[in-house]
Amino acid sequence: SGFTAELTLTNRGGDAIDGWTLTYDYAGDQKLTNGWNGTWSQSGRTVTVKNASYNARIAAGAAVSTGGQFTYSGTNAAPAGFAVNGTACAGA
Repeated sequence: SGFTAELTLTNRGGDAIDGWTLTYDYAGDQKLTNGWNGTWSQSGRTVTVKNASYNARIAAGAAVSTGGQFTYSGTNAAPAGFAVNGTACAGA
């Protein structure tokens, strides 16, 4: 089985973000097959997405989107532990 994940990073702060790295974890055996609008990688259950050259800067109040495709077997549990540049994200 497989799925596509689309993630939106919104800068809710007052200053621009110049360069970002998003990390999060899966609880199951989800495996990254490819990604876009960033450089995607996976180590164990941790997925890392680094900005592309064209979307590195996120102005205050602005957002960028990135996405990836995954395969899995068994249960496809939702990801957890999102962080941008090492700071935990609570979501919208």
